[in-house]
Amino acid sequence: MNKWKCSKCGYELTEDEPPEVCPSCSEKCAFLDKTCYTPDCSGEGVDDRIK
Repeated sequence: MNKWKCSKCGYELTEDEPPEVCPSCSEKCAFLDKTCYTPDCSGEGVDDRIK
């Protein structure tokens, strides 16, 4: 499961793939993958450097 963040409203969700429409703002937007892939944030599972 990956962590995704809506590029318009900032809504975050955990899914295998991001939805086509954001469940929060009901817009079709790009979702940023916030999943941690480096050891410095692996404990939390989320890369907070992605705004």
